Amino acid sequence: MDVIRFPDDPRPAAWRSPVLALGNFDGLHRGHMKIVERVQRTASERGTTPVLLTFDPHPTHVVRPDKAPRMILTIDQKIEALERAGMRGVAIVRFTAELSRWTPETFVRTVLVEWLGVSEVWVGGNFLFGHDRAGTFTVLRDLGERYGFHVDKIDPVCYKDVVVSSTRIRRLIAEGRVDEAAALLGHHAYIDGDVVPGDERGRTLGFPTANLSSGNELLPPHGVYATVARVGATLYPAVTNLGVRPTFGAGGSAGIETHLLRGGRDLYGERIRLYFVQRLRDERTFDSVDALKVQIEEDCRHAELLFDRISV
Repeated sequence: MDVIRFPDDPRPAAWRSPVLALGNFDGLHRGHMKIVERVQRTASERGTTPVLLTFDPHPTHVVRPDKAPRMILTIDQKIEALERAGMRGVAIVRFTAELSRWTPETFVRTVLVEWLGVSEVWVGGNFLFGHDRAGTFTVLRDLGERYGFHVDKIDPVCYKDVVVSSTRIRRLIAEGRVDEAAALLGHHAYIDGDVVPGDERGRTLGFPTANLSSGNELLPPHGVYATVARVGATLYPAVTNLGVRPTFGAGGSAGIETHLLRGGRDLYGERIRLYFVQRLRDERTFDSVDALKVQIEEDCRHAELLFDRISV
């Protein structure tokens, strides 16, 4: 899959009259995937190239940094997911303060027409673009008629009567409701992290953990979670603690500690993808280390029962 960035890279010669999915696509949730699937189907029928255009950073980080949301996916995770989904190309627009001042027509002419040469553009029903978000679907459709490409939209997607949106999913993750977020995403929320040295308290308790350093912006709140750890191509049921380990004293830095329930192994130096399946409990302070060990055993039993009901 070709990945190009505006304004640095030219359009690949192999991209034939791209059919474009246009938007931010944070999380690549069920609604986003409906746009992706429609673009792929249309491009296949016409013998053209399915391409997705997104922005990095998210425009709000530039226009209203005080209101900027924490992203569900990193840009690299988004690219990887789109390649798995079968997209042929990804175009990434480097969003800047200067670009934020462009009119909708300037964006369409410069990026969609002159840079990409699109033949068709698909957006979500609430997509807005251009200075002061003046570019609505109607504006984009009118500009498409002027510049010679077709524009269409996918209306908001509902899952069990709930409108699927990145904003709603971010809120669910931020509240620890990771199972509900997964229902709207169509996949478990996940982070990537490198295993780094820790204080080895988990090992002394009989529950060795991998300490993760992650570049993901959005994490669930402190607490204990049933998770799945992917190491290479292997999936491991796991229990993960996010927090400051208050039983061992105040003032500790927050961390991510994952204990593999089955097939324990040395993970130092590995890169792990951690999927959040269900929140088990809040992080709390215990009266003694023995009381903490009893609770960890209960957490592991709870997670094992959960994983007995679902496939990993």
